[in-house]
Amino acid sequence: MNIVIRELYANKKSLFIWGVSMAAFVAMTFAEFSAYYKNPEMLAVLDAMPRELLEAFGMANANLTTVSGYLGVAMVFINVTLAVYATMLGHNLVAKEERDKTAGFLLTLPVTRTQILLGKFVAGVLCSLILLAMVAISMLAAIIPYEVEPDFPRFFALLLLTSFLIMLIFLCVGMLLAAVTRRHKLSAGFGMGVVFALYIASVLSGLTEQMEFLRYVSPFKYFEAADLLRDLRVQPVFAWITAAVVAASLAGAHHFFSRRDMYV
Repeated sequence: MNIVIRELYANKKSLFIWGVSMAAFVAMTFAEFSAYYKNPEMLAVLDAMPRELLEAFGMANANLTTVSGYLGVAMVFINVTLAVYATMLGHNLVAKEERDKTAGFLLTLPVTRTQILLGKFVAGVLCSLILLAMVAISMLAAIIPYEVEPDFPRFFALLLLTSFLIMLIFLCVGMLLAAVTRRHKLSAGFGMGVVFALYIASVLSGLTEQMEFLRYVSPFKYFEAADLLRDLRVQPVFAWITAAVVAASLAGAHHFFSRRDMYV
């Protein structure tokens, strides 16, 4: 518990900055919604665009004139930003002990490395939930002026759940990358590269049928808003893939972290 509290305290400043930044991003995103809201002319503009392009950005089956449709499209970009935060958070939680020369103090405590890693993981989950809660409040504040659809509460809850699952994946991937190597700047850069590479993979998966297999590679494609809005549920196959990726990343992080020589 002390490790969790210590990590939450150490990350409070960055969490506040990210929360304010995400709130501003949400506000700017919904500032454009007034031009779409109940405006059939905007649908005509979208209908004139290539189907493949709309599929690539998750806009093919989205009605941008409704709150749910617009939020579903905006959530793609919000999720990418949240994934960047989660990856950086997971990496810093593991890497900072050697980077800041505090590993010697931490390893003298009467705790195992497994307990250390578990405490850092719990702190990372709590930080992710806090940031997601701030984003959710910002979105709810932004849609107050508009009329929502009857299924919006359940759809909104699913969006938040799937956003958390995406953050959980990248949190664990960030921890794994930091545990694998001591070259922290390299692994941090590689983590950012993974986020954007997987986002590009999600875009490519919608362009052609030959690229459709990338849907099972990119977490950003696991929980498409159009599918959530249509089915109002998470597809089990992607829930299982998420669980497998999280478990494998945590197991890998534990394997490398528990066996490495720590520079103090």
